Amino acid sequence: MNTFGRIFKLSIFGESHGLQVGVVIDGCPAGIALSEQELEADLARRKSGARGTTPRKEADRPKIVSGVFQGYTTGAPLTVLFENENTRSGDYSRLALQPRPGHADWVAAQKFNGYQDYRGGGHFSGRITLGLVAAGVIAKKVLAGTTIQAKLRQIGGCSDPEGFEAVIEQVMADRDSVGGLVECVVENLPVGCGEPFFDSVESVISHAVFSIPAIKAVEFGAGFAAATLRGSENNDPIIDPSGKTATNHAGGINGGISNGNPIVFRVAVKPTPSISVPQYTLHLEKGEVEELVIQGRHDACVALRVPVVVEAVTAVALADLYLVHRARMS
Repeated sequence: MNTFGRIFKLSIFGESHGLQVGVVIDGCPAGIALSEQELEADLARRKSGARGTTPRKEADRPKIVSGVFQGYTTGAPLTVLFENENTRSGDYSRLALQPRPGHADWVAAQKFNGYQDYRGGGHFSGRITLGLVAAGVIAKKVLAGTTIQAKLRQIGGCSDPEGFEAVIEQVMADRDSVGGLVECVVENLPVGCGEPFFDSVESVISHAVFSIPAIKAVEFGAGFAAATLRGSENNDPIIDPSGKTATNHAGGINGGISNGNPIVFRVAVKPTPSISVPQYTLHLEKGEVEELVIQGRHDACVALRVPVVVEAVTAVALADLYLVHRARMS
């Protein structure tokens, strides 16, 4: 449900317009230097503020309330909290009766019998990714020496970064939204991480990545293009004793196990469903389809804020696999 991992285990909690959101991490090794200030750089990358992101501004100040003593992790559960300070819940008063197309409003009402917090998407909101980003900073420390970097490669079908701004300006003028493509590269992960079959590197990263709201697809290495290649083209020749390969169509993974080459994967981010263009949806009380104009503050391109979240969940997934692998080898 809201818990992920076998050794490096995290649980996320909170709602978009509730008092707090946060994360509890269990299984974090003791003795890792950690301060609240060290969380801030990645949290700032997730913030809104850039053109095309939501006008909602939150301080996003992390507060570590357990698991750290005298600047080091203790090995006890580590809890990070964030206050919600800039909420406008009245913008969402209609959603109890008019679920937004493309959102979780309707299915949440069915699953939780109408008791769900619908304000700002509640527990389904992208705001919950704050806890994921905080956990990712700590997971990166567990993976000391491994680098994880995600970049936005495409917005609305445009692959030229110089054209991104024009795409965003046009979609904002149209009162609409647009999706994107994010690529993530992991370097210097030890060989041998991954537990086939069900806890392969691809399986665990994908499991974590799909916890990010708006992610609709993932591909590793050559991905879907591999279906168009011959074996002689797709195979990666091993060229030295370290396992380095001449090509990397496998994306750094063979048999579900890290092979020492860069892990490369891409994720598709859907357009934000909350748009200002009038839409139609079912009015639950009347039983009729009616026009809906969504109020509130939303991202025209949420993909702009996704790369750091992808890095975070990748770090969490790999930290867990690394600790499992280390336990096996010991």
